[in-house]
Amino acid sequence: MEDGPSYQIEVTRQTDPGDFDEQRLQEAIELALRRHRCPQAQLSIALVDDAEIARLNQEYLGHAGPTDVLSFDLAEPDQDALEGQVVVSVDTARRQARRRGHSVEAEVVLYCLHGTLHLLGHDDDQPAEAERMHHTEDSLLTELGFGAVYGTQSP
Repeated sequence: MEDGPSYQIEVTRQTDPGDFDEQRLQEAIELALRRHRCPQAQLSIALVDDAEIARLNQEYLGHAGPTDVLSFDLAEPDQDALEGQVVVSVDTARRQARRRGHSVEAEVVLYCLHGTLHLLGHDDDQPAEAERMHHTEDSLLTELGFGAVYGTQSP
């Protein structure tokens, strides 16, 4: 009997995201990991406020102010398993969810998927890369029942 993938996903709430299904968030991340054929992952998801993410953004990236999501690859260079932390600003998610007309939960899941995809090797520095990443995010969000956010077509 072959062993399946092994995923450990821990969610910590430093701020209250409101009506939020933590199990659904974990399922979303697992879907992204399975789709990318990641055999083993240990991820920490931190739901924080704008002040905390701004502090981390300044400390680790040298960027002033809050951002939506940060991801930190914590794996050792020769390590096969994915290991990392994804930090999400719930304050930013609330603002963006209101602007986009969907739930805060959908926005938080989007940010967690975005951070996870970065850990899986996706990048969004160039327009074509960003379009591919947003397409992947939309595909995952649609499969999870949230619906597309970006509405991009296949690259």
